[in-house]
Amino acid sequence: MLIEGILSVLNMQTLLLITGGTLLGIIIGAIPGLTVTMGVALFLPVTFAMSPVDGLSLLMGLYIGGTSGGLISAILLKIPGTPSSIATTFDGHPMAAQGQAGKALSVSILSSFFGGIFSLGVLFLIAPKLAEVALQFGPYEYFAIALFSLTLVAGLSGGSLARGLGAAAIGLVIAFVGMAPITAFPRFTFGWAELDGGIALLPALIGLFAVSQVLEEAESRDSSQAPATANFNLRQMGFSLRAGFGHFGNWLRSSVIGTAIGILPGLGGSVCNLLAYGAAKKYSKHPEKFGTGVTEGLVASESSNNASTGGALVPLMTLGIPGDNTAAILLAGFMIHGITPGPMLFETQGLLVYGIFTALVIANLVMVVGLFSFMRGFVRLLSVPKHILLPLIMMLCVIGAYGINNRLFDVGCMLLFGLIGWLMKKASIPVTPLLLGFILGPIIEVNLRRGLMSSQGDLMPFITEPISGFVLLGTLIVVAVTAYKEFSKSRTPNNRAVIGS
Repeated sequence: MLIEGILSVLNMQTLLLITGGTLLGIIIGAIPGLTVTMGVALFLPVTFAMSPVDGLSLLMGLYIGGTSGGLISAILLKIPGTPSSIATTFDGHPMAAQGQAGKALSVSILSSFFGGIFSLGVLFLIAPKLAEVALQFGPYEYFAIALFSLTLVAGLSGGSLARGLGAAAIGLVIAFVGMAPITAFPRFTFGWAELDGGIALLPALIGLFAVSQVLEEAESRDSSQAPATANFNLRQMGFSLRAGFGHFGNWLRSSVIGTAIGILPGLGGSVCNLLAYGAAKKYSKHPEKFGTGVTEGLVASESSNNASTGGALVPLMTLGIPGDNTAAILLAGFMIHGITPGPMLFETQGLLVYGIFTALVIANLVMVVGLFSFMRGFVRLLSVPKHILLPLIMMLCVIGAYGINNRLFDVGCMLLFGLIGWLMKKASIPVTPLLLGFILGPIIEVNLRRGLMSSQGDLMPFITEPISGFVLLGTLIVVAVTAYKEFSKSRTPNNRAVIGS
């Protein structure tokens, strides 16, 4: 069955579909606003007339390519092409601005590849067991994990915990706009029907990172210069064998985080890349350098977000439960071919399963080759003058924001968040904690409500359940240690002198 499944993909037609899907996915992921979910959804009708192996291979190629493509604009333009590449901007763009765009791209590409291969290994070998563990997670566990993720604010606050907490609180408040989950009670809508569904993530993401960056670049006096100095040196691409072994611990930890978060339904790459980045900064010997252009940050972000792809497929293929939005579209791809993912899939559709495994490996190989092949062209984007580049970026941002729900309201939200992001940068308030609060807010609220409904208003199960209790204990420890470090820092002679002045 294994050999037959592999051979079912190794024909010219299927290989071309995987290659084309992956390369097209890279382009879609690189354009701000055009997410991998949108790309897979757009091509879903194209697979109707194909065989199950060909159709699903095309969709898997789009999935892998789209997840990786976000690193291009994240590094070169400081605009995350997808929510899963947010943390890539933190160190990727500073490296590009320092003339190390080639090194930043190559480290990110290889991290994406190895992170994806790691998660595929997990998918191949221990998918059913991991899926059984994930199935035991309920509202108590999800609430605890989401609350623990908020402790990342400390590592993403740019040296000021108070400002980071304030930004995260703003993000949480913004997340409450719209109909309340479960009860459907309108909150902060002010009578606007457009706000009933809340504020979409992508317009906020595009505004905070893309529009604010355009405003910041346009503010500089010399508009003829490119936003960064283009420099591409094939001999300094940053992936020597020695450097690779030096990043092994970071890569393994980030890949495990990405795979684990991918397995848990509802979290996905937008959370895991920030979580892995925060972990890498915490365990680094020089955390103060993060955000200035260090390769550790790129390894963490790109390893984790690509590892989440294989993780999301674990519950999809073994339990029929999609791990993220794109996996939900892939579930529809299975079902239009009359295939129902679940525990019996490996027994009844073994040939298809091994064919998909093979397609995923080939898609990762095509991804890494394609990105390296066109790297020179990517880096040349840095030499485009700002008076040409910035209007093109704004046009793509408007198209991306409008294309989500086909309404101008999302474009207005994007512009508003762009202004908010620009003002926050002026006030030296970190933007990322706001986005973290905005992403985690609904997860925390929904699972808190579900947990309270299940326990009939009793908070004790959140503590007494083994997994959630352990995670909440870890949250308290992290908060206590962080607060102690902040207090100790404020008591040092240098800081007292600054405060006194």
